[in-house]
Amino acid sequence: MINVSKLYSGLAGQSDHLRYDKSGSLGPVVVYNCTARCNLRCLHCYSASDSARRDAEFTTAQAKKLLADLVEVNAPVVLFSGGEPLLRPDLFELLAEAKQLGLRTVLSTNGTLIDEPAAAKFKSAGVSYVGISIDGTEPFHNRFRQNTDAFQATIKGVRNCQKTGIRTGLRFTITKSNASQIPHLFDVAAEHGIRRLCFYHLIRSGRATKIEGEILTTQQTRDAIDTIIQKTDEFVRKSLVDEVLTVGNHADGPYLLLKLQDGDSKDAVRRTHDARQLLIANGGNRIGEGITCVDWKGDVHPDQFWRNYSLGNVTQKNFKQIWTNNDEPVLVKLRNKSKCADKRCLKCRWFDLCKGNYRFLGPDPDVKNWLLEPSCYLTNAEIGL
Repeated sequence: MINVSKLYSGLAGQSDHLRYDKSGSLGPVVVYNCTARCNLRCLHCYSASDSARRDAEFTTAQAKKLLADLVEVNAPVVLFSGGEPLLRPDLFELLAEAKQLGLRTVLSTNGTLIDEPAAAKFKSAGVSYVGISIDGTEPFHNRFRQNTDAFQATIKGVRNCQKTGIRTGLRFTITKSNASQIPHLFDVAAEHGIRRLCFYHLIRSGRATKIEGEILTTQQTRDAIDTIIQKTDEFVRKSLVDEVLTVGNHADGPYLLLKLQDGDSKDAVRRTHDARQLLIANGGNRIGEGITCVDWKGDVHPDQFWRNYSLGNVTQKNFKQIWTNNDEPVLVKLRNKSKCADKRCLKCRWFDLCKGNYRFLGPDPDVKNWLLEPSCYLTNAEIGL
């Protein structure tokens, strides 16, 4: 995650102690895709979830064991996702178990199923944050999520969370069709008193592999990030946001530094220096290091978007054994990117701040098949070539 409001506008974020931790004592942030089922059928869904999915899922006992295993590796956050996590019947029981174990939990949801009782249960279970997805204006959102009532149901879910006092934010995946609607998301946030916004770069996984026409060009990506920067700075000055982040493309970090360097004042120099130090502390792309994913079957993945390769299954080995396996070939590569990164990346002056966006889209995890996914949008001149 790249914290635009912190790096560009200097606004402290509530998760800074995790994002810029230098102690080395924290384990990975764990995305737990607890179900493959979903009541919507979003065109860009990375897990290809829908109401027809009948994949085998963890039993309650197996899920509780996973949570206990995550305590053992000092996971700072467990993000319950899906599919739609509210379709898992024992969700509230698992959240209560996580609270008892001392795990911090957050939720990623489409929001449509969050009625007042559900929101109250989230609060009781100690859920610290609920991220709810909106894709743009109401007509676009409903069309993209293939449900004519999705937008209004989502807004109701937001309001129900807010009534309980749970910190609630919006998630927006940037596509070619909705990039122009980025300002609209800021407007929705201001209208409903939502103070955290998270913008995801589109990654070709799940159903997103079938919408190639939605991948932004290099210039469209730059324009989208420029809009996010401009709107973030505006909203910070008006005290309308607490945190604005981008997710999925670590080129955003160097790009922010380049935008900060446009000024030659002492303040611009100081802000650039401060932002650079934070990016160094953040460590760039930490797939397979600072973040991982466990799916509904128990397979462990380098992150939630890298779904075509399993590091191991927690029904056969406990999570710590899988995570600390120094002989696992993909983990070895991910944790030693300076030895196997893309040649252009290795020549980039920003490499230590970014580390590239390494994933592979085919069945063979050999490094020769890894791609920059999503692509870098910096020019050769900007990266020092």
